[in-house]
Amino acid sequence: MSSDAPTNDDVVKKPNTGETKDVDDSIDGQELRFTPEEEEALVKESDTAKQEANALFASKQYQDALNKYDDAINSCPKYLCYPRAVIYSNIAACHIQLQDWKETIKAASDSLKALEKLEQSDSRLQSGEKKEGEEKTKQEDDDVEEEIVSTGASRAAPAPVAVDEEVKTLEANIQRIRCKALMRRARGRTEAGGWHNLAGAEEDCKALAAKPESLTPADLRVVQKQLRELPPRVKAAQEKEMGEMWGKLKDLGNGILKPFGLSTNNFQMVKDENTGGYSMNFQPGGKSQ
Repeated sequence: MSSDAPTNDDVVKKPNTGETKDVDDSIDGQELRFTPEEEEALVKESDTAKQEANALFASKQYQDALNKYDDAINSCPKYLCYPRAVIYSNIAACHIQLQDWKETIKAASDSLKALEKLEQSDSRLQSGEKKEGEEKTKQEDDDVEEEIVSTGASRAAPAPVAVDEEVKTLEANIQRIRCKALMRRARGRTEAGGWHNLAGAEEDCKALAAKPESLTPADLRVVQKQLRELPPRVKAAQEKEMGEMWGKLKDLGNGILKPFGLSTNNFQMVKDENTGGYSMNFQPGGKSQ
């Protein structure tokens, strides 16, 4: 199945956030965390909006789905990085369907940033040590997308599995969402075009190709195809934009040099084919323009 759409068979795990220090919400510069009861209510509200969005996406009502995903992200506490990464990835999927490539890139990047933040704030992912408060697992056969489970709700869940197994599962979930976000950002960058975007898409595809075991066969084929096609497109876009830039600089330079009886024709830019760089030669005999 394409990574452009939210999947129907993802198993959900909310990473433990019991003692994380990385909190975005603040009042007068002071860190703010919700009480378990407040967090549970917010997560329930976010999850309800997300499930409605998933249903709208499945029925191809992409703008309505996007609006609901926005509600979901606004309700989800900022320190719950994994659920937010999932929602941002789904927002990117909506923008792909709406062919809004700029917003696709932004949402996918936000998903990746949330995952990076989680990896930095959860000590288990750095040292393998167990933090206070344990991750719980909730699996439902009718899951539509990654489930959001609050801290309060997780207390009522079955006993947790071994910590090392929890960490492995968490790492696998992070890698799975990272691949989805990278696939969607690469798609957005490829469609948006331009030197910067195409070069970024190539880097995203390289990152994906480095973890082939994390990709579906269909996604791996897409990545391999893009890695064949993107390099010449990047080079062509670079040369085009460099040419346009030199044209603008030449016009600007002629305006500055004209009062002195000079023009850019007095200055020849010579490209070094080995390095791709340029050197400047001054020719006094050039004609002013």
